[in-house]
Amino acid sequence: MVDLLIPGPEGKIEAKYSHNNNDSPIVILLHPDPSRGGTMHTKIIFKLYKLFIKAGFSTIRFNFRGVGKSEGMFDDGEGELSDAACVLDWLQQYNTNSKICWVAGFSFGAWIAMQLLMRRPEINRFIAISPQPNVYDFSFLSPCPSSGLMVYGKKDELVPFEFIKDLDNKLSSQKGIKVDFETLPEANHFFSKSESELVKCLNKYIKKETALY
Repeated sequence: MVDLLIPGPEGKIEAKYSHNNNDSPIVILLHPDPSRGGTMHTKIIFKLYKLFIKAGFSTIRFNFRGVGKSEGMFDDGEGELSDAACVLDWLQQYNTNSKICWVAGFSFGAWIAMQLLMRRPEINRFIAISPQPNVYDFSFLSPCPSSGLMVYGKKDELVPFEFIKDLDNKLSSQKGIKVDFETLPEANHFFSKSESELVKCLNKYIKKETALY
């Protein structure tokens, strides 16, 4: 693992990167809402980082603008999307032989991840953990351009289940892609007592999809 300061739209972006091989799949990880304390050190993001490294990915996580050593100020999503695009540019330039690209995000990061997915056709798969369609507009997923996984806690105290169900119905009606919705029955928004179940779910999906390469 190496510590990086990547040039970004508002200054330097603090990141941690683990390189595998030059032709390994790559993945970028996006953390929860910075205005509510989310950072690249958030436990779920750290666990994702370890999972993807173990699965053979070259993996990067970073702090959005205004967090840690990343320069700038919180921008309600628009600037954070620019940060993510910039970090993805760096990741691709450092891994020019890679043919597989994933994006994964948690809560606010899931919303940014899905917007990045819409703008970057080279992204092959996504993982969205605790998406908040009751807070953030996901109507831009029309259609969703890539298959992926959405994981939701049945006891999510921040997102009423009907919002997730509506999103599931919308995405499952598309042809040519498959979005898996996994509900963990005892989990809350932050998976505070269901981390092991979440890790098992994520690991199973990553192994299943990477076996297809």
